Amino acid sequence: MKVHYNIESYNNIKNPIVTVGTFDGVHFGHQKIIQRLKKIAEKNKGESVLLTFDPHPRKVLFNDQNLKLIHSLKEKIDILENLGLDHLVVYPFTINFSKFTAQQYINELLINTLQTHTLVIGYDHHFGKDREGNIELLKKNSEVYPFKLEEIKAHEIEEIKISSTKVRKAIEKGDIHLVNEYCGHYYEFSGEVVHGNGIGKTIGTPTANIEIDKAEKIIPADGVYAVVCQANEKTINGIMNIGFKPTLNKLEERTIEIHLFNYEKDLYGTILKTKVIQKIRNEFKFKSLEDLKKQIIVDNEKAKKILMISNL
Repeated sequence: MKVHYNIESYNNIKNPIVTVGTFDGVHFGHQKIIQRLKKIAEKNKGESVLLTFDPHPRKVLFNDQNLKLIHSLKEKIDILENLGLDHLVVYPFTINFSKFTAQQYINELLINTLQTHTLVIGYDHHFGKDREGNIELLKKNSEVYPFKLEEIKAHEIEEIKISSTKVRKAIEKGDIHLVNEYCGHYYEFSGEVVHGNGIGKTIGTPTANIEIDKAEKIIPADGVYAVVCQANEKTINGIMNIGFKPTLNKLEERTIEIHLFNYEKDLYGTILKTKVIQKIRNEFKFKSLEDLKKQIIVDNEKAKKILMISNL
């Protein structure tokens, strides 16, 4: 898959078969669209093209700083590449672009820039200033301009009954196992290992403290999770705690800490890529440090069993 961060690199595309969307989460609904896109491209001896926007339109249009995304742009690119797309166009969503009328959007973006051969789009797709453009306008334009329209009907989308919002809510509630059911891949994040307070070592469970961009990335509910990490080209099973560590101290900020099984190398400064497999329990305050230590042993065994059953 070729990624185009600027439109200058987008040229000599044979019969571009195009779809448009943010595709956050790349869930099974998104994947169905991509499969259809690829089939149409094959039929027309063309190339599949997905146009997505960065930053997310809601952040530009409504200054929605509370919107948390399932995937970073890099994570989304990795997943889309595995789905066999030919081209991904990352289009900058700006205030000026948001002022495009629906007709400008069609003329300048779909026709002149992307040179669309066939547009594959949902029945409820809206675009252009004030979201004035819709499927009916696209149908009228496809009768005048040299592009075909492939509409994804309501019943096709409703059959799947999955949305990015539904995936986000599952993550926020800690129903992390549902992400794999909805998307076919686990929720994941990447972050740098930074220095913490070192308490984990004193109770026999050293942890890696992870720093990620919490302003952009949706974080699962507080609790303990079974995880699989990648560091220095190695895959390591582990257990993660998200929260405020109420038994040990009262933190003002949530932390993400991971204990890696059978791994003792220094990871400070390393980027740890983490897949979150299943929630084990909620975070809660224990009566004593000894009770916490006993629970950690139980949690570790549960995590190992989960990961063994999951064949991860």
